[in-house]
Amino acid sequence: MRANKNNFITLLRSRKEEGILYVIENYGGILKFIVRKRLSSFPDQVEECMNDIFLGIWRNIDSFDEKKGSFLNWACGVARLESIDMLRRIRREKSTISIDDVEIAQEDQALLAIVEQELSEETEEILNCLSAKDRELFRRVFMEEEEPEEAGNAMGISRDNVYVRIFRGRKKIRNSIRERKLIV
Repeated sequence: MRANKNNFITLLRSRKEEGILYVIENYGGILKFIVRKRLSSFPDQVEECMNDIFLGIWRNIDSFDEKKGSFLNWACGVARLESIDMLRRIRREKSTISIDDVEIAQEDQALLAIVEQELSEETEEILNCLSAKDRELFRRVFMEEEEPEEAGNAMGISRDNVYVRIFRGRKKIRNSIRERKLIV
């Protein structure tokens, strides 16, 4: 059976090679753009990441739901997550260097800065569902690792209110993440 825009998902779910070939041919360009953006400092890792993406689509096609969003959005989400995983793998590999590889340590700092920036952007995106005061509280407690009571005192919030805000904030964040997964 020849794959087209109407049947490629069915072919993927049936584990037919034509389905993944259609995805590679028709969606490969935009997925590669996403990967290149994330892995701009590691162009040699782009092809490996692309392979991981197509394997992820192949293995997880059953989790795609047409009612929740388009295939393109779902595939872009897979690409985004795989590229982030690749950055994390690179970071782990770079963190275990020998003393002889002193030059690599400088590259490791650049990688660390890139990964930290990526994580910082994603953290800000996640915290955007909270009010400004709650975002500040979360930054103090979870990022700067202040004691909740100490953060509350500095912000003029009672101890009990700090814990209530943290509880409600976590709930909002969970709901926001669930909504994003449905959209992507």
